[in-house]
Amino acid sequence: MKVSASPNAPKLGPMELAIIITVPVCLLSIAVMLTIWACQGRQCSYRKKKRPNAEEPLSECNLVNAGKTLKDLIYDVTASGSGSGLPLLVQRTIARTIVLQEIVGKGRFGEVWHGRWCGEDVAVKIFSSRDERSWFREAEIYQTVMLRHENILGFIAADNKDNGTWTQLWLVSEYHEQGSLYDYLNRNIVTVAGMIKLALSIASGLAHLHMEIVGTQGKPAIAHRDIKSKNILVKKCETCAIADLGLAVKHDSILNTIDIPQNPKVGTKRYMAPEMLDDTMNVNIFESFKRADIYSVGLVYWEIARRCSVGGIVEEYQLPYYDMVPSDPSIEEMRKVVCDQKFRPSIPNQWQSCEALRVMGRIMRECWYANGAARLTALRIKKTISQLCVKEDCKA
Repeated sequence: MKVSASPNAPKLGPMELAIIITVPVCLLSIAVMLTIWACQGRQCSYRKKKRPNAEEPLSECNLVNAGKTLKDLIYDVTASGSGSGLPLLVQRTIARTIVLQEIVGKGRFGEVWHGRWCGEDVAVKIFSSRDERSWFREAEIYQTVMLRHENILGFIAADNKDNGTWTQLWLVSEYHEQGSLYDYLNRNIVTVAGMIKLALSIASGLAHLHMEIVGTQGKPAIAHRDIKSKNILVKKCETCAIADLGLAVKHDSILNTIDIPQNPKVGTKRYMAPEMLDDTMNVNIFESFKRADIYSVGLVYWEIARRCSVGGIVEEYQLPYYDMVPSDPSIEEMRKVVCDQKFRPSIPNQWQSCEALRVMGRIMRECWYANGAARLTALRIKKTISQLCVKEDCKA
């Protein structure tokens, strides 16, 4: 049987077919364009609300600090749940919203900048990518559990930033506008009470660093290995904060191991202990590193005491051994003076007329013993200067 089309079915011409196909396509295109336009409008509106000031990208402030100051964040040991600093995401958020203001220093590692974050001052230590090991090590030490202390520089964040040409490695910390103790002593004469405050704060910071705290929220003993006046900062309240922990070593008392970093740099030659200069130091015993720190602290105390005014007499600022070695001495030059000739910085006679300077002079001598085991501990120094502080009413 043959089936044929109905004679009454309408026939569509080319024009009708074109209209049927074109109209839905046009309507669909218009709908898609309207959707895209609406989404873009929302994004622009969101960006305007989020970034009112392009020069101050501080919009994440509320996300990070919830009304807290940087000091609150730094010393809130519960922030990360471990007492080891801020969570990594918060660190990255802070680092990427800092506005650099001016360069304030240069060193072998790179540069130090003054920056602003959420209206607060911060210091940004910028390492080049070739110094990644130093950057990583310093960040690791600063984030040691329970390291936070008022006389140890407050660490805020570590991050890497790509500026388009090379990668920069950032360490963000508290900013202390007075600069290093070296800078401070070059500019200022100190009173007896001022000397005691500076010395006590250094001893307090070093005692905390050297101390092992046992427990689940404990802290390993840490030795600095590069104590000098340029690595100690002066705070607004005229007390100190120990900084630059890139060469520090930690002691694991359970395994009795020392995590000496794979870093070719050693401490500063001028401040090296005798046993380091003549290569007789036992690096397998952690106490050796703490004793070397004590020798260096004795030299820093000498720098401070020279700038103390007693009876109107004050010495000009000088580095230790300034009159015995050149400005950039070699290890051999230092070894000859310190180990062979057994010289130490001279203690002026006028110090005998002031009890505080007399005590400080005695502390220095007991820090400088050739036999490291005979030197004072940081805790003993702290206790001695604390007693001096009470006598002098220095309100340290």
